Amino acid sequence: MTFDLWFLVLGGLLILISLIASVVRHLPLTTTILYLLVGLGLGAFGMGAIQLDPLRHAGFLERVTEIAVLVSLFTAGLKLRLPVHDPLWRLPVRLAFGSMVVTVGLIALVGTFGLDLPLGAAVLLGAVLAPTDPVLASEVQLAAPGDRNRLRFSLTGEAGLNDGTAFPFVMLGLGLLGEHEIGAWGWRWLAVDVVWATVAGLGVGFALGTLLGRLVLFLRKEHKEAFGLDDFLALGLIGLSYGAALLLRSYGFLAVFAAGLALRRIERLAAPDAAEPPDVREMAAAGKAEEIATDPESAPSYMAQAVLGFNEQVERIFEIGVVLLVGGMLSWRFLPASALWFVPVLFLVIRPLAVLAGLAGTRLPRFEEGLMAWFGIRGIGSIYYLLYAIEHGLDPALAEPLVGLVLTTVTASILIHGISVTPLMKLYEERIEDRGADHRASRS
Repeated sequence: MTFDLWFLVLGGLLILISLIASVVRHLPLTTTILYLLVGLGLGAFGMGAIQLDPLRHAGFLERVTEIAVLVSLFTAGLKLRLPVHDPLWRLPVRLAFGSMVVTVGLIALVGTFGLDLPLGAAVLLGAVLAPTDPVLASEVQLAAPGDRNRLRFSLTGEAGLNDGTAFPFVMLGLGLLGEHEIGAWGWRWLAVDVVWATVAGLGVGFALGTLLGRLVLFLRKEHKEAFGLDDFLALGLIGLSYGAALLLRSYGFLAVFAAGLALRRIERLAAPDAAEPPDVREMAAAGKAEEIATDPESAPSYMAQAVLGFNEQVERIFEIGVVLLVGGMLSWRFLPASALWFVPVLFLVIRPLAVLAGLAGTRLPRFEEGLMAWFGIRGIGSIYYLLYAIEHGLDPALAEPLVGLVLTTVTASILIHGISVTPLMKLYEERIEDRGADHRASRS
């Protein structure tokens, strides 16, 4: 497809989404499904305008998905306003670590005995498909930084953490295939790829987010400078954290997520008693942006909210692009028959078992725990890790079946979870309201 036709298609799609977005919210449908359908129409199942082979064009596709994941992780960090010692953090941490390990193990087991994959490839498949991605179903994300909804907080936090914690298992899978040094009995993998890379990634991201945030606020409060380009601040902090983490041989994804958490922490510490940050956007729109950005009381909130607002817009743009590419990459070549049973096993058996194991002893309401088990949405992170493995030496003979399984899983997740999210979340909200009404009635 020519360059001018791309402008026509993308422009028309963006206008269409802006016109029907309010209608889609009330339907068992998401805008992500629409992007996917357009991608399918432009790909091998339609016009054939998108001719991208994930094996031959892995380098380009890896960079596109890499940037998309970075933006979404930074956004997730900015949305999670609760301090790390808050008990609510226990749920996403248990999901991102405990459930993650169980997921990788169960997928590796299925891959070895059900798909006849070598152990390394089976572990790699588990690592690729373990991360969750609520970006592709915004109804399960936190509605606002002050949102304490347990389900939304758990799923948003899980996705922010496990997009980084999956990396050690990717490296283990590549190591077992002979494409990465893991040391005798895996000592190097444990010491470097697990401990050092995780701790250093979180540390450098949190440190840079804290230092840069405080520097910007100092300049704004004391000198009335360094305001007006919060979009550059967002992109700069993402790039700085990611680059520094990679230079230290640590995980850049965790660094970017931690940088978002650190920036939000500065705002929270400036107003510890506020349930949620004040909305400074309306005042800024009224022509008082400079006054708010440099006022000692409102400057932290303005900085955090402005950066979050910009990031959310960029996130949506990359979501459109990546999902279009997923639809365009699908073809009969990448629709393996094994996906007919593998995808249901992943969604209906492996994810629920992993969540039950990770949340053992938490005594959550069954319906809420069931929703956490169901909304294990696979998306952009899985595509990135797959392309990363291909670019780092994965044998093409193994890469092709893995591409088929991952693409079909992500496509099925977009469709199935996208169709179910609106009615299920509506039912969830109704149950919360009923419990609240019963609680108030019992107290009266």
